Amino acid sequence: MAIAASLGSCNSSPTSSKIDNATPTPSQSPSMAELRARPAATPKAVTGKTINVTLYSSDTQCQELLPQKVSVPAEEPMTNAVGKIIEARDTADFSLSGYRVKVQNGVATVDLRLSPQSKRQIASLSSCEQFALFGSLRKTLTSNSQWKIKNVRFTEKGEEIVL
Repeated sequence: MAIAASLGSCNSSPTSSKIDNATPTPSQSPSMAELRARPAATPKAVTGKTINVTLYSSDTQCQELLPQKVSVPAEEPMTNAVGKIIEARDTADFSLSGYRVKVQNGVATVDLRLSPQSKRQIASLSSCEQFALFGSLRKTLTSNSQWKIKNVRFTEKGEEIVL
């Protein structure tokens, strides 16, 4: 009986520790929705001010980029605009966990972070999906004249993305 209890505790212990280890994972790796909410929520709570920007998104045939006026927090409007575009491209099998936008000498660099749970890589995007994501980001950043962006580069974890 002591052996059975001992074996029973050995068998249940790894299972429960696996469950315990699995539970924190979602909080350690926030969803794209949580990441997008953070930058937008903080400036609104602090200032409450928003500005209008023009976002561009692909039509259903991936032939042209259509403008849409949206309101974003006045603090970091460029970063929040990028977040709105990325949110629209997030699908069940392709998911980004984060992004950064850096501007230097009129060149915006958008650094993308693929979610560990994403089933697809950036390289596996179809030409239509690439147009919808990268075309929308490029057109949005270069067409909002207040940002003075002349060119847009894309990187993944600092490495150039070749389209």
